[in-house]
Amino acid sequence: MTSSDDSPENRRSAEPLASDSNRPARLRASTLLAYVAMLAVAIGVFLVIRAHGETLVAPLRAETTALKSPRAPVDTLKHVLLALAVIVGVSRALGAIFQYLRQPAVIGEVIAGILLGPSLFGHFAPDVQAFVLPREVAPHLGVIAQVGVILFMFLVGLELDTRLLKKRSEATVAISHASIVVPFVLGSTLALWLYPLLSSRDVGFTGFALFMGVSLSVTAFPVLARILSDRGLSRSRLGTMALACAAVDDATAWCLLAFVVSIVRAEAASSFVTLGLTVLYVIVMLTLVRSLVGRLVRRQELVGRLDRGATTVALLALLGSALVTEAIGIHALFGAFLLGAIVPHESLLARELKSRIEDVVVVLLLPVFFAFTGLRTEIGLLGSASDWWLCAVIVAVACAGKFGGTAVAARFTGLGWREASSLGVLMNTRGLMELIVLNVGLDLGVISPRLFAMLVIMAVVTTLLTSPLLHALERSARAPALGALGHE
Repeated sequence: MTSSDDSPENRRSAEPLASDSNRPARLRASTLLAYVAMLAVAIGVFLVIRAHGETLVAPLRAETTALKSPRAPVDTLKHVLLALAVIVGVSRALGAIFQYLRQPAVIGEVIAGILLGPSLFGHFAPDVQAFVLPREVAPHLGVIAQVGVILFMFLVGLELDTRLLKKRSEATVAISHASIVVPFVLGSTLALWLYPLLSSRDVGFTGFALFMGVSLSVTAFPVLARILSDRGLSRSRLGTMALACAAVDDATAWCLLAFVVSIVRAEAASSFVTLGLTVLYVIVMLTLVRSLVGRLVRRQELVGRLDRGATTVALLALLGSALVTEAIGIHALFGAFLLGAIVPHESLLARELKSRIEDVVVVLLLPVFFAFTGLRTEIGLLGSASDWWLCAVIVAVACAGKFGGTAVAARFTGLGWREASSLGVLMNTRGLMELIVLNVGLDLGVISPRLFAMLVIMAVVTTLLTSPLLHALERSARAPALGALGHE
């Protein structure tokens, strides 16, 4: 009997992508022309949005975050250990439940963090929540969460296969950038409506609009890769294209976030200094540091194992890179990500570092980040029907921008509508990467706690939609084939 894995449909989807040299020259030229036009139009539209948005007036800041100034700590270590035990236990339990429901485990962990915060646990059992997760431990959890996210971004960089960026490079870049540009423009346009309602006068419109654009443009590369792996699509035509687009998307989105952070943090006069230092940092990383990393990689390949000395060097480089980008003003996350990205994906160094760090980060540190995010997420701030209407609009705009931009660009580059639609659904996955971006925005004061809660809901909803929509597309594709078999 022939297995379902050997079906003609799967054999066709497993075929490698055609190289650029085999694609019609006319299609390549039109793709390049459309790409340049898309960028030009996006820049022009944003400048128009910015000109109008600078005339808007936001209200005075009235909200405060859920994490208020802590009182004098009492038995801090005991409470931190108790909080860690509860966070890890609840996160793993909900993660397992969501895996059983064929959803990414990370979504269960994200929801666990929200449930442990004031939105549920603190609402129905405030005294118990005050004992398990008192305000005194919040700063300590915050530091642990930041370290965990820095290590996670390093792992994301290690998992980034830069060889994917070379396959159908023109189409990949065009699709991935369309999946950023379209939601970015829509997010910036949405800022015209949200700024007077949800921002404050001490936040400039330009920074707010840029951040709204970035927050709607993110794709969660690790979550997308996990979904493809669970569905056996990692090496299919669709999976390869999705991973390549998400890789370009990740690299571009984090560069864009670094730019936005530098604009928000820096004064107008010093923003050029920040930009110049960032360019210098990237050049040094891609030349000198990459060369040193290459030597370390070759040395470890000869030794055949990763010794403690090499591990120490790698971790010191990680901390140093994160420290430099934090000092420059573009956030430590970017330094961790870029260092991981310049380590060869399939090298012994990358594999060993990942195996030694991943479990601690995923099992212990990331759940702390989710819980810390949950402590800052107050769903109760959405207290009226108009707030939920705004939240629904944000979700709809986020889905329309990501799905529409990806699907139309993919169709234009030669994919069929079903594959283009599947790719759009996959690129709409935001998950953990969105939460990282949102926490950066909340820390910088660019977004209010109410908008933060809405965007967290958007991140959860868009990621939850991925698997059911993919399943629906697969089922609709099988239906004509089954109908044809029934008439034979």
